[in-house]
Amino acid sequence: MKYNFSVNVGKGAPVEQALKRLKGKMDEEGLMDEVRRLRSFETPAQKKKRKLKNAHKRAKMARKR
Repeated sequence: MKYNFSVNVGKGAPVEQALKRLKGKMDEEGLMDEVRRLRSFETPAQKKKRKLKNAHKRAKMARKR
């Protein structure tokens, strides 16, 4: 998966605020979850649990729409 994040920082704006916005974008896309998942071996039970969790999340979002 390819990610392209950008955060516009105004002149004189605090860096902490820009980092907070960047972190929010990364959380929305699930980047950190993917990095953690790829860092180590995932057992079949863990894979099944992750896929089930994602399916529940997708179903919840579909019901919202």
